[in-house]
Amino acid sequence: MRRGNLLKQKLARGERLAGLWVQSASPTNAEIAVLAGFEVALIDNEHGPAGLETTIAMLRAVEAAGGMPIVRVPWNDQVYLKRVLDLGANSLMLPMIQTAAEAKAAVAACRYPPLGNRGYAASIARASNYGLDTTYLQHAHEDLLLILQIESKAALEAIPAIAGIDGVDMLFIGANDLAGSIDHLERLDAPPAAALIEDAEEAVRSSGAWMGTIPRAGHEPQALYAKGHRLVIGPSDLALLRDAARRARAEFDGG
Repeated sequence: MRRGNLLKQKLARGERLAGLWVQSASPTNAEIAVLAGFEVALIDNEHGPAGLETTIAMLRAVEAAGGMPIVRVPWNDQVYLKRVLDLGANSLMLPMIQTAAEAKAAVAACRYPPLGNRGYAASIARASNYGLDTTYLQHAHEDLLLILQIESKAALEAIPAIAGIDGVDMLFIGANDLAGSIDHLERLDAPPAAALIEDAEEAVRSSGAWMGTIPRAGHEPQALYAKGHRLVIGPSDLALLRDAARRARAEFDGG
């Protein structure tokens, strides 16, 4: 009955995983991503329109296709985290974590007492197979994969402290927001931004936390894996559709 967390198990074995951002709130797109070969589908509730009712449908689609879902929540919000966990999401990404205190609060929101302050509904939640997994309370914290995003210069400086919080598994470098924190948004190849991203990578490697990021120009997935990233997520389903649609339309004009 226990769901377990295959993604966390694969990362612990040192495997390198490829993910796709599902920002369309489409269970069909999430399913296609997995069937096309992406092991991980990231359900984006931060920059995508999906609500909880859609998120549960996307979780089912990814799992049925044999993939491993991650839900990115909109914010470090105890109430939202509780509800997503109850849906059965056991791999979560939280944006814009900047301090150890924020990391500690995130961990606490995801764990039942006495380890944290997560509200109880395990007897009816999908996370426990609607109460059929009677051991859920004992293993929920072990099966949780908690990914915190490093997206500012302040967060970079706090990496050792953030990574030192028990329950934090991976630090995911948000390159664009990190560059934006020093006024270099969308200029990732500018020397100040590139140096900041490299500093973040070195800090995460030194911290012992698992590391992940997005691909960018000059830093394709294989190069990122070689630098120690275990999870690389990109592109977006919306970008894929946009680009394919533009190419298809150009064919009508002989282009």
